[in-house]
Amino acid sequence: MTAVPVNVHATAIVVREAGLLFIGPSGAGKSITAFNCMVAARRSAAFAALIADDQVFLSQKDGALFATCPDTIAGLIEIRGSGIARLPHIPSAPIHLAVLLVERNSMERLPPEGEVFDIPGIGSLPQLRMVQEAQEPLAIIAAFYPDIGIPRTF
Repeated sequence: MTAVPVNVHATAIVVREAGLLFIGPSGAGKSITAFNCMVAARRSAAFAALIADDQVFLSQKDGALFATCPDTIAGLIEIRGSGIARLPHIPSAPIHLAVLLVERNSMERLPPEGEVFDIPGIGSLPQLRMVQEAQEPLAIIAAFYPDIGIPRTF
């Protein structure tokens, strides 16, 4: 892996084998969107786990980006207004997609194609824009990125 991981303000999860990184400004809904994706996966009997919430260390190994959680927050996720919950988690996993949460009023109707999330000195990820209050975020991800291993049945 890269010598010095980059600390990103984000939430990272795994659904089946797909690593998802939720990005956006503070208060954008990264944690609750990731939580909703994990709930949808588990309701369908699919594996889902938290990697890290709020602080995600990203590094590169053999051309892939990996997310790792600081030990002090392992398994913890903040659900704004409700508190901090402990969830099933894994310490590290490859990441395949960045999901940028955007306010509906500032979102373009059709975003540019082929967007990427660049992590200086580490690499980049394909990026999907999603409205903050999306009702079925995992289904939206599966519809636009079926090749990352999330079935469209969600």
